[in-house]
Amino acid sequence: EATVSTTDRIDAIVTNKWLGIPIFLGLMWVVFKITTDVAGAFLDWVDEAVAGPISSLVVSLLTALGLGGTWVESLVVDGAIAGVGAILVFVPVLFCLYLALAFLEDTGYMARAAFVMDRAMRGIGLQGKSFLPMLVGFGCTVPAVYATRTLDNQRDRILTTMLVPFMSCGARLPVYVLLGTIFFPDHAGIAVFAMYLLGIAVALILGVVLRRTVLPVTQHAPTIMEMPPYRMPTARSIWFHTWSRTKAFLREAGSIIFVTMMVVWLLMAIPVSGTGTFADTDVDDSAFATVSGVVAPVFEPAGFGSWEATGSILSGFVAKEVVIGTMAQAYGVEASDGGNDGSNAVGEEVWSLVSGFGQASVDAIKAVPGIVGIDLASSEAEDESTALQSSIEAGFEEASGGNGALAALAFMVFILLYTPCMASVGAIKGEIGTKWMWASIIGQTALAWVMAVAVFQIGTRIFG
Repeated sequence: EATVSTTDRIDAIVTNKWLGIPIFLGLMWVVFKITTDVAGAFLDWVDEAVAGPISSLVVSLLTALGLGGTWVESLVVDGAIAGVGAILVFVPVLFCLYLALAFLEDTGYMARAAFVMDRAMRGIGLQGKSFLPMLVGFGCTVPAVYATRTLDNQRDRILTTMLVPFMSCGARLPVYVLLGTIFFPDHAGIAVFAMYLLGIAVALILGVVLRRTVLPVTQHAPTIMEMPPYRMPTARSIWFHTWSRTKAFLREAGSIIFVTMMVVWLLMAIPVSGTGTFADTDVDDSAFATVSGVVAPVFEPAGFGSWEATGSILSGFVAKEVVIGTMAQAYGVEASDGGNDGSNAVGEEVWSLVSGFGQASVDAIKAVPGIVGIDLASSEAEDESTALQSSIEAGFEEASGGNGALAALAFMVFILLYTPCMASVGAIKGEIGTKWMWASIIGQTALAWVMAVAVFQIGTRIFG
């Protein structure tokens, strides 16, 4: 009698016709609970470190150099630190996402996920292995587009490339987490998970539409996939993949973020109305507010027709990593100046960082049982928010006429569906041509606007 291996026994469950997809969705739910609840414990710590001790020490240094109160201080503190710092706040979120995905990859489960999705993918005229580039897209759209080279024919490559951008890349995740934490504090994980599910659903529906119109299916050979045996991941392997991806994000996104934030700061420093001067003008009177204000009426039906939200979306065309950085600048969040008078010793600030990290670690550990519904931290939860969160909440409430949560949800949907970044646009052009690149840009942006408007308008009629 043939011996059934452990891998075969596990596959009988995780690739089961009826259980496969629920198991896949359950594992994805765990991943996003980790990124929202466990990683979320470190968000305030990083934010306080950047906006507090780091900013105040830089201000003290600039003052000692005779640059205090000048445009240089504004450039460094309000531009570089406020912009890049707003992104660094969410490095723990991306780190946890990469950690969870590395664990699933090393176990051998990701190949099973593609197999499980084979039936759904065939419904839109693709094979299950087309889902592998889409899985890569949860990390970054650019390598996901390049991963379509492994597909058998040009038609499959085109269709998969058109659908990949709807998978929520890691750069979108911080935006979901920020707005989910502000407007859906008790259900942030559900809000984030819903964005990922919506992206998959939109990709499948659009795939059906394209299959029946401009990209009809021809003929597919049976799906043949090699399933690696299950194995226990090693700490070294998981750390290598997690750290390399996090480091790549910081290295590749860092230059884009820095340049974009400097451009945004410059536009905000130039007065076009009022009585302000360069680097000393009310943000509402700046060139950035003026340019964004021209476009803002387009988003009024979606509930976020303010120049601040519009400016964040415009900068997001460069890269989604800069959306929050632009928000930090647009909503007028200033760095803390608690250490400028010298009352706080350097040692005290260092100690506050260390003790804050310790408390964040404890909170993260307490959040782990919450993945399965056991809440150990609720009794100690405090209703606190950062200055950025409070400013964003007030801005969305005002722009939406008191329907801030619906406007935030519409904003998240727009972030999900419109063009991921200029790097992905370049990759799409290189892989499937200029015609399809423009179809992707125009189609995604139009769809994003329609869906965002639908969410807000229907929502206000039901709940408003």
